[in-house]
Amino acid sequence: MTSKHWTLVGGAVACLFVLSIAPVATAAPWLEPGDSRARFAIQKLADRGHLDRVATTWPVSWADIHSGVDQSSLAGDESVAGAYAYLGFEKEQNAVPGFRAEAAISGISESLFFQGFSASNADHQGELKADLQWQGEYWAFGVSPSVALNPEDDETLRFDGSYLAATVSNWVVGAGAIDRWWGPGWKHSLILSNNARPLPSVWLNRSETAAPETQWLQWVGPWQFSLFAGQLESNRVVPDTKLIGMRFGFRPLGGLDIGLSRIMMFGGEGRPENFSTIVDILAGRDNSQDGSENDPGNQLGSIDIRYGFAVGDQSMGLYSQMMGEDEAGAFPARKSWLFGADWTSSLFAQDQQWYLEYANTLADDLLGDPLPNITYEHFRYQTGYHHYGRSMGASIDGDAEAVTFGVFNFFPDGSNLGMNLTAASLNQDGSVGATVTDSDVFAFLPTKDQDVAILEASYGTQFLNGWLDLTAQATDKKIELLSGERDQWSVGAAWRYRF
Repeated sequence: MTSKHWTLVGGAVACLFVLSIAPVATAAPWLEPGDSRARFAIQKLADRGHLDRVATTWPVSWADIHSGVDQSSLAGDESVAGAYAYLGFEKEQNAVPGFRAEAAISGISESLFFQGFSASNADHQGELKADLQWQGEYWAFGVSPSVALNPEDDETLRFDGSYLAATVSNWVVGAGAIDRWWGPGWKHSLILSNNARPLPSVWLNRSETAAPETQWLQWVGPWQFSLFAGQLESNRVVPDTKLIGMRFGFRPLGGLDIGLSRIMMFGGEGRPENFSTIVDILAGRDNSQDGSENDPGNQLGSIDIRYGFAVGDQSMGLYSQMMGEDEAGAFPARKSWLFGADWTSSLFAQDQQWYLEYANTLADDLLGDPLPNITYEHFRYQTGYHHYGRSMGASIDGDAEAVTFGVFNFFPDGSNLGMNLTAASLNQDGSVGATVTDSDVFAFLPTKDQDVAILEASYGTQFLNGWLDLTAQATDKKIELLSGERDQWSVGAAWRYRF
């Protein structure tokens, strides 16, 4: 199917839902990944028992936050007052009926290789962007045209962040290009992150993740199901490869979030992509690593878990994510791992979010014999799990290892300061497994085994009636990537104004 066909399918699905199911009161927008203060607020409310909702699947709908907060429990807990106030302010700005608009301008000395949850998809040296959104009773849409300066993928005119969505009977049906982050990590998501540009797709997910009312299913607790289908760029080893992602997240106990994710690459020029192909993929009949002609696609699967709890007036969470590039006995195989801990504090009358995180994308390195050139790669889809030159999972790409210690400080006036330090070992095998076919796209693929230390800092504050974000990154040596070296220093600034 072509991208046009995928769009038509998405529109047909949306129409069927609108015609057959009674709509709810509003088509609520959502919080996309990138706002670390919003994530801190949601996570702290959930960890302290004030918000009983799935908190590791992004975007997060405003309707879910509004319905999930236990208002009666907030009065006696002053430690979450700032977090709740921030969410209330952002909701008033971004989740009210009618039109709203925003303009933004940004610049950076050099686009970054290392990115995390707060990434801004800075794969260019400058950008001028407009964001126009409208929210109605049943529908919402956003148009986000932008012009990029010296883009790394040769795409000057973009519409990333644009969408059309309808909320019907607690389900959101939409089409567009929005960022996603699946998992509990702050620096990495092994299965799906906002490191690469968002994939144009059609999608379906729950709006409010409340627990089932059916008695025999209440043990599941609040749950979220997300499904999207899109098409990757044309200039690949297999042009126009299709991609389907699905995630089921649930919260069977207070503070315990569990996520089950699956990504499927299939079809494209010269490859089958009919209904039986999708059935074979869903049934797991595509797990060959030996070049079998009958292998219909490439799959990734992950399981993640996070347990958050109160510690005095603060909160803490322990989390892990395991991703497999293959399947054995109905479970992921060829495993990559992520482990982490995060905690909050309130020092000097300010809020802090701390985290310590370890990621290893060398398949089976922790439990077995290391298998290089497996993670984010495939014998048939040789461009790999990449979109316009960047990994759609962890920014360190495959065959890498990294440990990060980071902190965000949130000031009472709304400003914030962030810092993190990472020690990473990239491309431990020393070879590049993915094939790059587009010389106009910068390939963020490390070319050799290299150890590097990275220091990152960010600061955000009000400026000229808008919001100013300043960023800086320094490495102890230049990072050698397939399309060229990255300098040791990078500084950037972005300013946005809400009308």
